[in-house]
Amino acid sequence: MIVTVDPDSLVPPFEQLKTQISGLIGGGSLSRGARLPSVRQLASDLRLAPGTVARAYRELEDAGFVETRGRHGTLVLGAQHRPAASELRARLATAANSYISIARSLGATDQQIRRQLDDGLA
Repeated sequence: MIVTVDPDSLVPPFEQLKTQISGLIGGGSLSRGARLPSVRQLASDLRLAPGTVARAYRELEDAGFVETRGRHGTLVLGAQHRPAASELRARLATAANSYISIARSLGATDQQIRRQLDDGLA
């Protein structure tokens, strides 16, 4: 599993991890039953606090992407575990608001924000 954290990003490190790992799961790079690195190992590899990695794993578990089994580690459940429609809407709204806030703090106009979203969807 290859993930990186940009320390200069406005996005918190735990959120960067969560987004990248869920993307690897959704894209099929991490398949059902795959074991994620331990919290301590990934924290050491990325030079992060273990609590940062633990938070990302906890939020991935809450979203249904992974399951933590104590000493047996954290295992991928797979992309088929999707949130209910109401939770999906709420999570999309949160993600959109974060993106808009970051983009505006960088000085982007509404037109530039929309164009970037369209490019990303293409």
